[in-house]
Amino acid sequence: MAEITLVEAVNLALHHEMACDPEVVVLGEDVGVDGGVFRATLGLLGKFGPQRVMDTPLAETLIAGMAIGMAAQGLRPVAEVQFSGFVYPALDQVINHASRLRHRTRGRVTCPMVLRMPNGGGIHAPEHHSESVEALFAHVPGLRVVVPSSPKRAYRLLLAAIRDPDPVIFLEPTRLYRLVKQEVADDGQALPLDACHVAREGTDLTLVSWGAMMHDTLAVASDLEQEGISAEVIDVATLKPLDLRLSWTRWRAPGAA
Repeated sequence: MAEITLVEAVNLALHHEMACDPEVVVLGEDVGVDGGVFRATLGLLGKFGPQRVMDTPLAETLIAGMAIGMAAQGLRPVAEVQFSGFVYPALDQVINHASRLRHRTRGRVTCPMVLRMPNGGGIHAPEHHSESVEALFAHVPGLRVVVPSSPKRAYRLLLAAIRDPDPVIFLEPTRLYRLVKQEVADDGQALPLDACHVAREGTDLTLVSWGAMMHDTLAVASDLEQEGISAEVIDVATLKPLDLRLSWTRWRAPGAA
């Protein structure tokens, strides 16, 4: 089993789902011929062809609108926004249509689409290339917001996102794309969405984080251990809907109802 980076894990998950499900299609700026600006879609065009891997114009409104239309007609589109700072023109489509389609049609039509994008700073990129938009999307009813923190998490959470019947905003921490490597089995096993994960056991206090900051948080937990403090670390993973079951069992006050 080879060690791969987070961006390679995204690529592996896309290859797996496209091979298993002919309804999965990929679209976005430069995702085909160039394999994406970070090479997350490298090799997909050659393997699956232009009918399923589509280079779009530089038009985020079009990318989101196409994905919604495809999803409403039974496909499972995975749309890429090249950087999270470019997503704002697509907000009308995502907020007013993708997030509401299930409820607007009383469940007759769903919107099984994934909107992927690099997210966050840490790579010394300019304006529009370093924004963190998770709070924005986490306040929109009808959307799931997922942020992986490692190659394994990226592979398994992206599989789950593609298989989900409702729209998922999948935010890939740019700083982590090539920061670490992990062994990732291409076994098609997804992690559950809507669930936090305990990344480190501890008994004295709980630290909660997600995405790129998970690595800094785990480093702090290791430093605290040297001082005799046992810190539990929770990886939120799915920011919306937030898994309150884990926090309730961990943080409920004694005797609370």
